[in-house]
Amino acid sequence: MSKNSSHRIPKLLVATNLTKVFDKPVPTEILKGVSLTVHAGETVAIMGPSGVGKSTLLHVLGTLDLPTGGTLEIVGTPAISENAPSLRNKHLGFIFQNYNLLDEYSVLDNVLMPTRIGRIGGKEKVAKGLLEEVGLTPQLHHLAKQLSGGEKQRAAIARALCNDPDLILADEPSGNLDDANSERIHELLISSAKNLGKGLIVVTHNQALAKQCDFTYTLHNGVLT
Repeated sequence: MSKNSSHRIPKLLVATNLTKVFDKPVPTEILKGVSLTVHAGETVAIMGPSGVGKSTLLHVLGTLDLPTGGTLEIVGTPAISENAPSLRNKHLGFIFQNYNLLDEYSVLDNVLMPTRIGRIGGKEKVAKGLLEEVGLTPQLHHLAKQLSGGEKQRAAIARALCNDPDLILADEPSGNLDDANSERIHELLISSAKNLGKGLIVVTHNQALAKQCDFTYTLHNGVLT
């Protein structure tokens, strides 16, 4: 993508000089001025060793955690404000490393949960189609607690896509999957961004996934390089 063409494509996320300091047990600066812009259709991989703050950065970008400093815009709207919950529900889809499924609900109900929270009806067909794409049609009515770790991860990916978000934020989306399912999920995430004009930010150690992304950054010493 050329610099000139990118200016004509909507900016889904603009982060400028984000910092994050944890006060306890001792003051620790995790993010030291992170800036990142993601346009519609762009895919971004963030890499780096464990413990450098990649998940913290993803949570800040997704408005799940407040930065200590800096600015963040989601689809052109300031996101470090009372707007955050509304922006999160309408525009962001999350894939968490620990799944965050509701154990006592069915797989289908879990996938539909964001649409119910957002009071968006008529998504059952979409949810079933996504579950078919991730290979979970046979487990449609199983309780989430009955799934294996890999199945939970695939259900979480279907849930993230069900609300048709503008931006997908994924924390090690294929970390618990075998090679065949990893490849399947990578293809689904990349194609969703490319074909549907979504943005994708993925934290990963998986070199194969990173190589498929448009941009690969390393979080080092609190900044993206």
